[in-house]
Amino acid sequence: MGSIFKQTAIMVVSLFLLGGCSAGISKQARSQVTFTRPFSEMQQHPDDFIGETAILGGKIIETTPLQGATELNVLQLSLDSQQRPRDNDQSQGRFLVVSDQFLDPAIYAKGEFITVVGRLEASVKRFIGQREYLYPRLRAVEIKLWKKSELKEPKVHLGIGFGTSF
Repeated sequence: MGSIFKQTAIMVVSLFLLGGCSAGISKQARSQVTFTRPFSEMQQHPDDFIGETAILGGKIIETTPLQGATELNVLQLSLDSQQRPRDNDQSQGRFLVVSDQFLDPAIYAKGEFITVVGRLEASVKRFIGQREYLYPRLRAVEIKLWKKSELKEPKVHLGIGFGTSF
């Protein structure tokens, strides 16, 4: 009986440890975050927060390779407790991310989800259609591109006894 209990305990612990393998942003990058207010404050008054480091997430709208860098135009989405963007229609605006690395537009494609730790370096006025729009622009510290399978809530449920789920 003790052997079965040990095997079950090892399996449960392993499942929890494996759940952490699809980690998002590193502890080192998260430790640099100084901006903890709602994104809407940054979007409305970006110049007030220049130099702050934020963790943001969202859906890529456009990827533009530049000379020696890449710019991502991102639709902001709220993050869950794992720093994964929530795939919903609850956005507080848009932001730009500049990476000093080449991010291939075929991989960092429109519709892909990212989480980024970045330092707010400027605000940029551009147009969305005919409407002028103020974008906060962040310099990337770290970017996590999420696989679609990583965005789904875990389907593993542990319990004792009888029950049903719908």
